[in-house]
Amino acid sequence: MKSTLLTSALSIAFIALTAFNTPKVKPESYSVDTKKSNITWFGKKFSGSHKGTVAIKSGSLTFDNKKLINGTFVADMNSIKDDDGSKNLENHLKSDDFFGAQKFPNASFTVKKVAGSGANLNITGDLTIKGITQSITFPAKISWNSDGSATAKVEKIVIDRTKYDIKYKSKSLFGDLGDNFIYDEFEFGVNLVVVKSAGTAK
Repeated sequence: MKSTLLTSALSIAFIALTAFNTPKVKPESYSVDTKKSNITWFGKKFSGSHKGTVAIKSGSLTFDNKKLINGTFVADMNSIKDDDGSKNLENHLKSDDFFGAQKFPNASFTVKKVAGSGANLNITGDLTIKGITQSITFPAKISWNSDGSATAKVEKIVIDRTKYDIKYKSKSLFGDLGDNFIYDEFEFGVNLVVVKSAGTAK
């Protein structure tokens, strides 16, 4: 009887020690696949609208057991494209009237807080355009692909361009534009495909 009790006590002690000594899974870094990722944009004026894309230059997301904990990405503002192929519009968007791409070639976003669970998240972070940083919050979806990569998708983020010193033909700032104005709010979406970074343990 004493032998049985001793054996049981030792078994319980071993299980407890094993549980406390179980190694934790380290957060894993995933690099943005810039060829598969991009940003879409959409802007409106009184007489119509335009849309296009911006290339992503670099970035990474960090996951803890497939849960997003932080990340950042950089957009190449000299890569702005108009879906209709208007070089005049593309050059104008790169000019100082809009994004000032020569002086500010990069825009960036850094994750500061992630709320929610599973695939549906609310992300808060710092968006920097033309050297000006503002905090924004938006919903995002994370999905895991069969090849081990992940896709982070944001359908629509709406921001006020004047907060980033993009004032060209803003009706709220210039009251004498008549119908020749551009709306202050513009939209963009983000599609990030990320793959496990080299050197990250599997």
